Amino acid sequence: MSRNADMSAFQKSVATLPLATFRPNETVLAAGSKTGRLFILKQGAVAIIEEGIEIAKVTEPGAVFGEVSALLDTPHTADVRALESSQFYVADADILQDKAALRHVAAILARRLVNANEAFIELKRHLEIGKQRDVVNKAVEKIQELIGGI
Repeated sequence: MSRNADMSAFQKSVATLPLATFRPNETVLAAGSKTGRLFILKQGAVAIIEEGIEIAKVTEPGAVFGEVSALLDTPHTADVRALESSQFYVADADILQDKAALRHVAAILARRLVNANEAFIELKRHLEIGKQRDVVNKAVEKIQELIGGI
């Protein structure tokens, strides 16, 4: 199945889910909480914050939040905070039993892993050849963009 067909099937599976709207600076998910829910971005922008550090900004419709917590049955590891008025489809974790939803989440996680690995290798190369601090900082920023931009 192509990526477009996967996305189309996923969009159909979430189209009937309830919607939740968050205002700027409202917390969508709190680190340490355990909601058993996934939040699928319909529109808007959010920041992902771990241990007080913003690690990514996400604006891509279809981005899923809470998936790692749902898959591992663990508390959320990061805060997700609305940067602007943002709307989400809200699903119970059992949506992952739906083939289209599971494929969508698996694809997101796989792309995130591939991008993080590539960025990590680039960062390691910079460190091994003694690149200056600003080059290393740019590599870290790239990792943040890659992890969050999916």
